Amino acid sequence: MNYPNWLSQRAYLSGNRMALSYEEQEWTFSEIDHIAQVYAGKLAALGVSKKSRVAILSKTHPESVFIMYACLHIGCEMVMLNERLSAVELKYQLEDSAARFILADDELIGKIEDSNAISFGSIRTEEPAEFVMQEEWEKGQTVSIMYTSGTTGNPKGVRQTAENHFSSAVSSALNIGVSPEDIWLCTMPLFHISGFSILMRSLIYGMGVRLYAKFDAQKCAEELAEGSVTHMSVVGVTLERILSVLDKEEMTVSSKFKTMLAGGGPIPVAYIQRAEAYGISVLQTYGMTETSSQTTTLQPADAERKIGSSGKPLFLYIVKIDGAENPGEPGEIHIRGPQVAPGYIGRYSEFPVQKDGWLHTGDIGYLDEEGFLYVVDRRSDLIVSGGENIYPAEIEKVLLGHPAVREAGVCGMPSDEWGEVPAAFVVLSNGVEADELLAFCRGQLASYKLPKSIKAVDSLPRNASNKLLRRELKAWN
Repeated sequence: MNYPNWLSQRAYLSGNRMALSYEEQEWTFSEIDHIAQVYAGKLAALGVSKKSRVAILSKTHPESVFIMYACLHIGCEMVMLNERLSAVELKYQLEDSAARFILADDELIGKIEDSNAISFGSIRTEEPAEFVMQEEWEKGQTVSIMYTSGTTGNPKGVRQTAENHFSSAVSSALNIGVSPEDIWLCTMPLFHISGFSILMRSLIYGMGVRLYAKFDAQKCAEELAEGSVTHMSVVGVTLERILSVLDKEEMTVSSKFKTMLAGGGPIPVAYIQRAEAYGISVLQTYGMTETSSQTTTLQPADAERKIGSSGKPLFLYIVKIDGAENPGEPGEIHIRGPQVAPGYIGRYSEFPVQKDGWLHTGDIGYLDEEGFLYVVDRRSDLIVSGGENIYPAEIEKVLLGHPAVREAGVCGMPSDEWGEVPAAFVVLSNGVEADELLAFCRGQLASYKLPKSIKAVDSLPRNASNKLLRRELKAWN
């Protein structure tokens, strides 16, 4: 069985419904379908065709949506590049993905070293050519490729299929419901699964998206108060900032607003309770790039009595705790279902996403006596900073590239603003100032990955096998 082209089908079924709004502009599904077809013709004139691997580097704005939807019409594979990455990090992902085409926002094309990169401005002026519209999509065809960091320090390109995105959207709808008046406030970057999944839900549900270039707590609070949106995705930091605006300005949240889905790590119970005082239902979720968004989510009916839980698996999925025989016993979280990505690309193409039919997440959690999941630790070494996942090994790898650094260890330290931020400890072969090491890192790491402190030490804690014990570094902060 194949899927119909989601954008064409949505334009046919509910073409006059609002699909996208941005600042003062608004487009219906029929209008977006037409615009995407025009952009698809422009991309075809540049040589893009079915199954072409196309890397997209863009800020969040309507044109980036139009180009993504154009890629859906053509049936090519989109490599979603993080605009916050350094030129060095982008180069790695472009080489690893072997993207045939690189499409870059006019403001960002300077980050791309490849002279063949095509600016959005060039696409805009291209004369459209004839192209073959993909009327149907195979369930297993790759729609998007997103890079996720790994314990090796080298990000892995995750291949997400039409079936992955469809099952994720349908399972979420079965959990929270779908109504014709729903409008999702999207402040998440579209290169993340959290943002891209909102676009996929929009096409599958016929749901409007209120798009923001970046998160703005003041404007988000106003949207909630005005009742212009019904849903929103948040992380702990963004939720707290919205609540602070509501507190400061003594605002009231409209009864039209329904639900916030919260991800990017556990949300403090105090935040959830503050939100409830405004009538905001915050539903903790658990998922990752390899599961194409949520795998478990609290149902609204359980939100109050199961505060701190990430809920039960969505309808099509199964979650188990490896080795646990009784409720409450912690262990590694294993996941199975049609939302789990089939594989990686590039240098990790032979690395299995699933083992024995299960995704081994590396995350530690437990199921209570009713089957609700509680995530104890998002991978023992993972740093979750403002909803961004940061692996210490990636930072350590860069630090070890400096000639004065013999050993490096990185862990998370508490931050009131971001939840956690990276802290580095280094063993030096000769004297070097922390500022010099930070400048060295700045050229190779995104700003949110930069260590907020770098301390020189005589040695790092290791076990008998000389494996670095990062958990002991936390006590050094």
